[in-house]
Amino acid sequence: METPLDQLIKRLSRLPGLGPRSARRAALHLLKHKQEMMIPLAQEMADVAHSVKDCVECGNLDLTDKCHICLDHKRDETRLCVIEDVADLWAMERAGVFSGRYHVLGGTLSALEGRGPSDLGIDRLLSRIQTTKVEEVILATSATVDGQTTAHYIAERLAEHQVAITRLAHGLPVGGELNFLDEGTLAQAMRARSKL
Repeated sequence: METPLDQLIKRLSRLPGLGPRSARRAALHLLKHKQEMMIPLAQEMADVAHSVKDCVECGNLDLTDKCHICLDHKRDETRLCVIEDVADLWAMERAGVFSGRYHVLGGTLSALEGRGPSDLGIDRLLSRIQTTKVEEVILATSATVDGQTTAHYIAERLAEHQVAITRLAHGLPVGGELNFLDEGTLAQAMRARSKL
C-alpha cells in the first residue's frame, strides 16, 4: 500500500524537470522544513489554485477575468503576438521586447497527441481579430515541427482577414558559436540573413 509520502514523491516526480530521485530529495527537504516551507507552500498552492484564473481575452494567468496586460491601455492593441503557452508570454515580458497584446493558444497542433484546432484557442483568435483593431498578427510559435505546423495553419485561417501576418525570426542565438549549432538552425539562419 502506498503511503502519503510515496504519493507525494510520485506527484512531485510528474513536475517538469523532476524525476523520481529529484522528487524524493524535494519531498525530504520539505519534510525536514515542515513549518517554514512545507505548510506555507501547501497553503500558497491552495490559494493559487483557488484565485488564479485564465484571462478571458488572451489566456494569460491573473487574479481577475481580464489580465493586467489586456487591461493596460498603454499597450499597442494593433499588434497581437500569438504564442503557445503562458510560459512563452512570461518570457516575452521578461525580455521587454513586445508592447502589444498576446493570444495564448494553449499548445500546438499535434496529430500524435491528438490535439487539433478545436483544442487550441484558434477560433477565439479569429473572433478577436474580427472584433478588435488588430493590424498585425505575430506568430511566435516554437521552431518545432508542431510549432511550424500550427503557425502555417493559423496563417491560412488568417489569410481572408485584413491583417499583416509575420513570424518571429529563427536562426543563430545570441552568443552562439556556429560549430555547436545543428544543421536546421544554421539553414534557417542562412535563409533569414539580413543586410548590414
